[in-house]
Amino acid sequence: MCRRNLLFWMALGVSVLGGVLGAVKTRSALLPVPRELAPGTVEVSKSRLLDRNGTPLTVTYQNRWNHHHFVPLHQMPPLLVAAFLESEDRRFFQHNGVDWAARVHALLQNAAAMRVVRGASTISEQVIRMLHARPRTFWSRWLEGIEAQRLEQRFSKAEILEFYLNQVPYACRRRGVPQAARFYFDRSLDALDEGEILALAVLVRAPGRMDLRKRGDELRRSLSNLAGRLRKRGLLSEEQDRRVRGFCWVPPENTFPGDAPHFVQAVQKKGVHGFLDSSAEIVTTLDGVLQRKIQRILDVRLRDLSGSQPLDGAVLVVDHLRDEVLAWVNGGGLSEDLPGGWIDAVTVPRQPGSTLKPFLYALALERGLTAATLIEDTPLAEPIGTGLHPFRNYSRIHYGPLRLREALGNSLNVPAVRTVQHTGQGAFLETLRKLGFHSLNRPSDHYGSGLALGDGEVSLLELVGAYAVLGRLGERRPLSTVLNVGRPANPAERIFQEETAAIIGDILSDPQARRLEFGEGHLLRFPFQTAVKTGTSSDHKDAWAVGFSRRHTVGVWMGHLDRKPTRGITGATGPALVLRAVFAELNREGDPRPLSGSTRLAHVPICGESGLLAGPACPVVWELFKKGTAPTRYCSIHTHRSEEGKRTGREFLKSTQGMGFTLLQPTRDLQLRMDPHIPDALEAFVFLLPKDPGIGRIQWTVNGTEVGETGPGENRFLWPLVRGRHWVQARVWKTGSREPQTTPAVPFEVK
Repeated sequence: MCRRNLLFWMALGVSVLGGVLGAVKTRSALLPVPRELAPGTVEVSKSRLLDRNGTPLTVTYQNRWNHHHFVPLHQMPPLLVAAFLESEDRRFFQHNGVDWAARVHALLQNAAAMRVVRGASTISEQVIRMLHARPRTFWSRWLEGIEAQRLEQRFSKAEILEFYLNQVPYACRRRGVPQAARFYFDRSLDALDEGEILALAVLVRAPGRMDLRKRGDELRRSLSNLAGRLRKRGLLSEEQDRRVRGFCWVPPENTFPGDAPHFVQAVQKKGVHGFLDSSAEIVTTLDGVLQRKIQRILDVRLRDLSGSQPLDGAVLVVDHLRDEVLAWVNGGGLSEDLPGGWIDAVTVPRQPGSTLKPFLYALALERGLTAATLIEDTPLAEPIGTGLHPFRNYSRIHYGPLRLREALGNSLNVPAVRTVQHTGQGAFLETLRKLGFHSLNRPSDHYGSGLALGDGEVSLLELVGAYAVLGRLGERRPLSTVLNVGRPANPAERIFQEETAAIIGDILSDPQARRLEFGEGHLLRFPFQTAVKTGTSSDHKDAWAVGFSRRHTVGVWMGHLDRKPTRGITGATGPALVLRAVFAELNREGDPRPLSGSTRLAHVPICGESGLLAGPACPVVWELFKKGTAPTRYCSIHTHRSEEGKRTGREFLKSTQGMGFTLLQPTRDLQLRMDPHIPDALEAFVFLLPKDPGIGRIQWTVNGTEVGETGPGENRFLWPLVRGRHWVQARVWKTGSREPQTTPAVPFEVK
């Protein structure tokens, strides 16, 4: 008996000691209940950035909590709340944190099935699991129960349920029913139907296993089961039950427009406008819908060009009339999962190629040159040490004396170098810095004459800001990225005269000005007036296309952020198509207005070859001049080509004013090529005038010799092709008129 008593007291002592140790261990393992039931008590939230339409830009699904899609409990659909309570915790309002009856029932079910077929966690315990992540063990379940009871002592049932519904995890890192509704159905909670509401309650049980795209049958069975239980409790009508059982999920298109991480990063770093971080909502200038469309445009083009070497790229869109950034797009290899994905190609300095030339010629116009000034395009070399550095055009062709309009339009290198030698390298660099190119921080002798060709590095942000100055007719204003925070205090600054900027814009939007290097039907010939410039850096490492319309300025860059050369991609073959597509999107709502001009400019007919006032036989072009800068002398180099050359230039100009006839075909300096597969005798070209029912007859001349005549109302003539350089004119007699009207001579070539 003594021994038996001794064993009893020993066992009792061990039990008491085990209980005490277990209680101590339990107490030490318990974690404190938060003072406030909100995600902000766990993670510090930053200011919330919205696009201009109110769409969140700072939404990320990498966070542990749903910070921004919070819906109060009283605003949630009653059926949604009822469905979650029925599915997850039917006795939620009766227990104190742990449903012991449900635990026992689950234990019996699991024992009978010899596996875990059912859990019994209450909503309060699930909230504890969100707050205090632990390994799934029997010990953790014990701790969760105790902490759930403490949770209910501090917070009301409504507060716990509200937190749960806004933070419960779903697939793809979505948190809470508001994010899940947007993810699965692309709608807000108040727009869901009965089947979609019940689907949210069912999917939360196993969001990874119950994939809507792959296991729709399993979802429908669970939906029918839940609908039946709600129907028995009178929470679902017969008609609603029927609709739920006919539920069919259609995957929504991903329409979230707020994917602009690099823009958000720039704003949060105060890199553009300098506003201070706060906890308030910041409405930015970004147009999320436009951002998404341009992202798709850029990604498709990069994919088409990349081949085995993925390209990086960026697009920046600015409304230069309102000084607002509308789109800030990175694409290609710029993935968060890849090395370097954090690099923002909009702000990284790169070699700009020929995109700086418009600012050089703008400076030249400010210093007395005109768009008609002749600039030599002949071989040029510059001494470098004991050697010579030759400057070449991209095509390796030299065209001789060219007007400034043609030198800029064709982006020729040699005329640009001669121009920067005229303006001075220091003056050009100073102008670029006034335009906002702060990346060019070396002295002028570091860059040399090559600065005109893109030596040095600038960012896409700086480049677009500078082209916006041209779009505003020479005025520089800081760009803004926010709407509801004070604009920068920097005053507007005039960089170029209004007339200068208008002339540069006219040249960059003139397809005829770029025909020598780019041809007639190039991608840069937009269907609406747009000033466009391309650029390609040395070794094809960077390709650019920049342009501005009356309202918008757009810049596109393509290349490799690791500075590897591309496979021969140029501004004209790569970014130009993206630029064209972006402007088409910007002008989708209607016909855009032409570029802003200046009323202080005069249109003057000049000789296309000499840049002087047009003589009677000159190839006439109309040029823009500032007041007092138009030529005063008439061209005399073409007078030998026509009898009309005997008259003075002034008489010729007077006789042609208002005559109204100009050849539509051929265009000036058109180049035609004979087809070797067609007999020469069968090849011909159509000379074309505008239609006019008043035409009596037309006499067609080539090189001053009549080649044919057409009768009343006929505005075209089929001319047999002859190799060589030619010029064509038409003498038009109106019905009842004795004096003909002669069109300006148009030079062309047949090869």
